[in-house]
Amino acid sequence: MTADPQKNPIWERLELGRRSKAAQGGYAGYGSPAFGEKSVNGNLVADEKEQRVIELIRRHHKSGKSLQQIANWMNTQGYKTKRGRDWQRISVKRVLDRLYGKTPRMSGSVSDQPASKAEDETQV
Repeated sequence: MTADPQKNPIWERLELGRRSKAAQGGYAGYGSPAFGEKSVNGNLVADEKEQRVIELIRRHHKSGKSLQQIANWMNTQGYKTKRGRDWQRISVKRVLDRLYGKTPRMSGSVSDQPASKAEDETQV
C-alpha cells in the first residue's frame, strides 16, 4: 500500500486493504459471507445452523432430487436463505457449487449432443 492516498483512487485503496487483510488471515469480503459461513471479529467461521442446512441440501441432491425440488422442499420446511428469502433453484445451485465446485449447465458428453442443427430438427 502506498503512503500517498492522493495517488490511489478509493477503489484501489479498498482492494489493497482487502488483500492485506486476507494475507493476515482475516475477512474483509465483498458483501456477506457465503451461506454456511459468518464473519466474527473479521474472521470467517462456520455457521453451524447454516452448515446443517447445507448438509440437508447435499443429501437431497445425492438422492437425485432436482435443484427445483430441493428448493421447494426447503421452502415447505420453512428454511430461508442467508438474507431471509425463499429458496430458488439458483440459490441451491450456488450452495452446491461451493460444496463441489462449479458444475456445467448441460449434462452429457459431446457425443450425446446432436452433430448439427439439421440433425437436431429431424429428431423433433
